[in-house]
Amino acid sequence: MAAKTDTFQSPDYYLVDELLTGEQKLIREVVRNYVKKEITPIIEDYAQRAEFPQQIVQQMGELGCFGPTIPVEYGGGGLDYISYGLMMQELERGDSGVRSTASVQGSLVMFPIYQYGSEAQRNKYLPRLANGEWLGCFGLTEPDFGSDPSGMLTSFTDAGDHVILNGAKMWISNAPYAAIAVVWAKNEQGEIQGLIVERGMQGFSTPTTHNKWSLRASATGELVFDHVKVPKENILPNVKGLKGPLGCLTKARYGIAWGALGAAMDCYDTALQYSKERIQFDRPIAGFQLQQKKLAEMITEITKAQLLVWRLGALMNEGKATPQQVSMAKRNNCEIAITIAREARQMLGGTGITGEYSIMRHLMNLESVITYEGTHDIHLLITGMDVTGINAFK
Repeated sequence: MAAKTDTFQSPDYYLVDELLTGEQKLIREVVRNYVKKEITPIIEDYAQRAEFPQQIVQQMGELGCFGPTIPVEYGGGGLDYISYGLMMQELERGDSGVRSTASVQGSLVMFPIYQYGSEAQRNKYLPRLANGEWLGCFGLTEPDFGSDPSGMLTSFTDAGDHVILNGAKMWISNAPYAAIAVVWAKNEQGEIQGLIVERGMQGFSTPTTHNKWSLRASATGELVFDHVKVPKENILPNVKGLKGPLGCLTKARYGIAWGALGAAMDCYDTALQYSKERIQFDRPIAGFQLQQKKLAEMITEITKAQLLVWRLGALMNEGKATPQQVSMAKRNNCEIAITIAREARQMLGGTGITGEYSIMRHLMNLESVITYEGTHDIHLLITGMDVTGINAFK
């Protein structure tokens, strides 16, 4: 497949750029240029072959896309949350799977080690994860427990200076290539704790998940623990209970809210450019009312989503953002992205289903993004519970 020129132009209908600092705009530009140079030319081919482009791990490490909000002394970028969001927006503009790789590494692996880990764990793992030497993954979802993680069956028992871990996790991004996994399991008292499981530990395997129609350029797998001996110094000491993994997911969902916006922007820009060039009935289809309606609705929803994540980022920087606010942004931005992708695909007609354009790949990817890290319906109920005070889950 011939490499194509990336002509993406970022929409900014409400001049949101004026709300950004010079540093934030520079960070966005660096990641945007990386995507144009390294991701766009190869990603369709990797997605068609359902293969993970392993070279991006080191590239994104060098670029600072892993753990950008982690302090500099542990190898992170020490950046603010709007900068982090803009990075995720640009990566997912390239591909949701690429952004997933960075989200998992930063929010689901590095964040819990930084937030809940010991100083020794931070020093051992974070620099190597930050620079892309190691890839990590996050084990929470199980074959029988997705939206209700409290029912997890994975557990460990005390065996002196180590514990014995048994169980399985599934739908784990990065698993087939991960050097370490942050795994959530129940201790003998039934309390949920985090453990750092390292590749090479006997009884630990990561079978690859095949036959995906979505996130085809992302590596997905299972985590299987068959009497795995995990040293006690690998247990995260500073958290117990579901608040541990849920705290990580709040950070990751924040990144997804920005990322989904990036996918929406790419679909909109593709449809806009195409509509000006595609001639039917002796004029560009951009001149027809129904096509203008589609484009006008797309840019309206993108603009609303931009303001939503910018304000959420400001609240994150101030330490004021609630998990419920993050849920609203994740749900809204995934919804507008998948709707925009579907409308954009229609505007391109039959051409829209081919790998010549990014839209169908985004559309398939977003079917995963709208479900993982809290399904569309679950996030709706989180908002519902927040405004009514009544729990609809039970």
